Amino acid sequence: MPIRLDPTPTFGDRLRAADRTLYGMWSCAGSPLVAEICAGSGLDIVLIDGEHSPVGLESILAQLQAIAAYPAVPVVRAPIGDPVVLKQLLDLGAQNILVPMVDSVEEATAMVRAVRYPPHGVRGVGSALARSSRWSRIPDYLARANDLVSLTVQIETVDALEAAGAIAGVDGVDALLVGPADLAASMGLLGQQNHPRVIDAVEHVIEAGRAAGTPVGVNAFDPATADRYAAAGAAYLLVGSDVTLLARASESLASRFVGDADGSAPPASY
Repeated sequence: MPIRLDPTPTFGDRLRAADRTLYGMWSCAGSPLVAEICAGSGLDIVLIDGEHSPVGLESILAQLQAIAAYPAVPVVRAPIGDPVVLKQLLDLGAQNILVPMVDSVEEATAMVRAVRYPPHGVRGVGSALARSSRWSRIPDYLARANDLVSLTVQIETVDALEAAGAIAGVDGVDALLVGPADLAASMGLLGQQNHPRVIDAVEHVIEAGRAAGTPVGVNAFDPATADRYAAAGAAYLLVGSDVTLLARASESLASRFVGDADGSAPPASY
């Protein structure tokens, strides 16, 4: 007899049940081994990046399989809010979807429809062939599927900032994520994620989300800024990534050993 499986709680479920700010990091290297190391770190969230990282469907699948053994909740960022791409991610078992660059209520509503089966959406039906249903081993998957998927949308532009409260109120949007880097660029402050205007804008989105009853997270690699957003009411924070941790740690080794060995001054610390 096949094993009948119960689905794990979604990212939205975890946020609703949390009694503290959740913390996570990005998996950008495309390595299942690295994703597994991150998942076992004790952080709450591992966010697999399909937008700015060299990953495809097979890599995302392998990372999801590696993370599955750990309590950390996996979230997958799609490269684009395209219904076909989202269908593929959902079918391979990405239960928690993050869509970048959502600027309006209309776009948010379209993303909700993309992750839901008819009559409430347009997701193509292929669950018997897919890991999402564990090949029909999750009982009543089709009837339950809309409740087994979590959708987070990113607020990354001035247009999205102005519409943040309305986007947060869209039925089917489980959470928002503010991307300060793109938001800063949209505000004419490229590379200035910690500019006071950008911080004020992020805190505006946090407050708009709280008013709508929708959790808001922020990408915040600077610890002091992350602490500020947590105090402002952010429901979750992404505080690092595998590639930046490796880059800074390897630079630290070079500063300590190579700089001393050749007599040159070590590079600036990070």
